[in-house]
Amino acid sequence: MTDKKTFLSAALAGLIACTGPAFAQGMPDGAQSDPNTVNPFAFAKSDAKEAMLEAQKAEAAAAGDRVIGGEVAADGAWPWQVALMVAGQPSTPDAQFCGGSLVLDTWVLTAAHCIYMADGNGGNFQLEPGQFDILVGTNTIADGQGDRVPVAGVYRHPEYDDRLFDNDIALIKLARAPSAAYQTINVPDTEFGEQLDQQGVPTIVTGWGLVNGAQRTEAMMQAEIQIISRDACNSAMMEARAGFAAPRVMEAAGAFQLDQRQTEEVWSEMLARAPLPLSPNMICSGTFEGGKTSCQGDSGGPLVVPLTDGSYIQAGVVSWGLVGNGSTTCAEDAMFSVYTKASKFVPWLNQTVSSN
Repeated sequence: MTDKKTFLSAALAGLIACTGPAFAQGMPDGAQSDPNTVNPFAFAKSDAKEAMLEAQKAEAAAAGDRVIGGEVAADGAWPWQVALMVAGQPSTPDAQFCGGSLVLDTWVLTAAHCIYMADGNGGNFQLEPGQFDILVGTNTIADGQGDRVPVAGVYRHPEYDDRLFDNDIALIKLARAPSAAYQTINVPDTEFGEQLDQQGVPTIVTGWGLVNGAQRTEAMMQAEIQIISRDACNSAMMEARAGFAAPRVMEAAGAFQLDQRQTEEVWSEMLARAPLPLSPNMICSGTFEGGKTSCQGDSGGPLVVPLTDGSYIQAGVVSWGLVGNGSTTCAEDAMFSVYTKASKFVPWLNQTVSSN
């Protein structure tokens, strides 16, 4: 079995997290997390790279159709996955607006944009605990399924940029431990996080997002995709931006009566000044042929990497994505999704949990 190591501040020494297998069918009703627990954020050792690479080869060999282009998750699979639900509404897909993952018994990891959003008047607001709750312990969003747990606190990263989606990460504190069966998932340390962020590493994204870009689903979906290198992802993103901007530049050039040389100079300067879409706080996953990625409603959910001991580790948090040229929905031509790189935020995770 892959070795694990624990890394935490003294203030967190009493908290626990589960490192059990991916399926929870065998857990009895009302079960909490696995009794064979370690301390929170039990980051995998760097020497787990070999196990990860073995899993990579096995997953790549079995890769097929790929929650867009994915499939319905088996009952009890991905027991750390949770749904953010509008408080006071029945448990239906229309009440679900984001995903998340249990990283501790009473802490959920999600995206900052899930809990901090536009108010429609040019400003932003942060959700308060009473405005939403967390559905735990079910793969089906329906009344009578799982446990709707009240929220006690909401904490977004202080440097979250809602224009660029940088530092797109948040923690939600639950008012109590869930009564439904669940497990928690680990986040990698910085070194192992870098090893996971390599072209071709197999990943799995889960959630209740729009199916085929349009239809909401009760059933949790899963999709097998792979890490795309930051350079390749940035190139594709910049090309997409250029394709969108080019007609507008030509319109402006005509309006200002610029000749070809002047137009080319303006275009070159604009491209040189454009920031790269992916910051070092992000990772990219998907497929070059498109049609296999995350979609609206999956936001905040986990991107996990399989390890050969049967466990998983959370490499990313669903943040934003790229669709094919000419498309406005994350449907069949969806290409890449961008994820907050969880390993970059270990100090903030520790500090937030220990002080709240």
